[in-house]
Amino acid sequence: MDVKNVLKEIKLKLNNNPDLLIREIIVSEKKISLIFLKSTIDKMLLVQSIISPLIDYHGEVTIDNLKNKVLKVIEIEKVSPREYVKNILKNKVILFVEGESKALCIDVEYLPTRQPSEPPTSPTIQGPREGFTESVKTTIALIRKQLPSEQLTIKNYFVGELTHTQITMFYMNNLVDKKLVKKIEKKIKKINTDAILDAHYIINYLSDRPNSMFEQFGSCEKPDIVCSKILEGRVAIAVDGSPIVVTIPFMILEDLQNSNDYYTNAHYSTFIRFIRAFGIIMATVAPGVYLSFRLYHYKVVPLKYILTINSSTQNLPFTPFIELLFILILFQILYEVSLRLPRYLGLATSIVGALVLGDTGVQAGLISPPGIIVIALSLISVYAIPNQAPQLNLLRLIFLLIGGTLGLFGIVGAMVYFVNYLNGMNEFGTPNLAPYSPKINSDLKDGLKRKPISRLNIRPKAINDKDYYRGVNNKNERSNKR
Repeated sequence: MDVKNVLKEIKLKLNNNPDLLIREIIVSEKKISLIFLKSTIDKMLLVQSIISPLIDYHGEVTIDNLKNKVLKVIEIEKVSPREYVKNILKNKVILFVEGESKALCIDVEYLPTRQPSEPPTSPTIQGPREGFTESVKTTIALIRKQLPSEQLTIKNYFVGELTHTQITMFYMNNLVDKKLVKKIEKKIKKINTDAILDAHYIINYLSDRPNSMFEQFGSCEKPDIVCSKILEGRVAIAVDGSPIVVTIPFMILEDLQNSNDYYTNAHYSTFIRFIRAFGIIMATVAPGVYLSFRLYHYKVVPLKYILTINSSTQNLPFTPFIELLFILILFQILYEVSLRLPRYLGLATSIVGALVLGDTGVQAGLISPPGIIVIALSLISVYAIPNQAPQLNLLRLIFLLIGGTLGLFGIVGAMVYFVNYLNGMNEFGTPNLAPYSPKINSDLKDGLKRKPISRLNIRPKAINDKDYYRGVNNKNERSNKR
């Protein structure tokens, strides 16, 4: 093999990028060439594990000798010419020996990444505070740390014509439904795109209903939550470059649960879950119900409240519907601005904007205090279940439009329609509204009402895993009953 021509060809394929480096060393009168991307390798490890041993070596220079006797690297393999460019782009060092037909691919990768820390979306008062990072290697290490089991199965896939992004799938071999694994594998292998840059990119490719507005996959940034779902027979999927891990299958009840629930008293956890459920109702239908009462069903409202509302809304230039829609849009704009401005400036802008604009709008007679209170309560309630925020924001607007046109009967009809729609969603063989529709008595122990951890001795039957019973004693009890 003419190494000089091979190196020239590699440089042309990689557009002579400035971070592509070639290092040549003479060992026992033979030329050894190294080619790599200097921006993605550990330079200290390169010197200590490859260059220094080569300089100190005085024996016969062959690919096999270098691989087995000289180089001090854990991951090293022979590669053929068609794999050179691909491995360089995967942050490997390619080592050529003059006169040899193959080369060595050596892993001394180093990529900048942040350390595991508590994720901003899942803070805990008690319990683990580790969170995933953008490195899939860190994700694997954190899951391995939590699940040191021989049954934990990890599979890697590379997707994206240009990015070759690593997608890693985790599951417990003794618990998972193999049909579920095969279905997910089939969908991952069918992904045909240039680039996968985040975990959310793959969700539409895996979904049977890509156009649905409702969430169909679980997502989390904490190893303890992901591992608990894997132990229930679910499959977890991590994407290199994203701190989010996707879990399959998914039930809406999961978003009413929180890692804090399992580190506190069961009675308190139950109370908080009912508060979250009430938050969903407040976030979606409160503005629509308020508007329908004002326009169509004011006779249902006690007289004192009618008088209070009328005195607050007197002489407003807008209809109740336009007023609420205006307030909703105003608050949504403030929210979007606060997200995109620098942290401290965004916080100040959102507070000042909400107070000044709200107070000024009331004093100017453009909007009413009841309208602001209803919209504000609805917006705040969304974040009792932050994972469902996008869906709840859309549903709030839909129910507001229905409440302003069809009244309370329209809202009830829309609620029936959406519940029926969710009931029909059966992604990957698991009903979206389980364990309530269909009713699964054993799964109700960890529903809205939570039993103590010691009573949660059966895995969710809605997931169709292999082994429903947790622990050896529970399996023995089952055998004795038989």
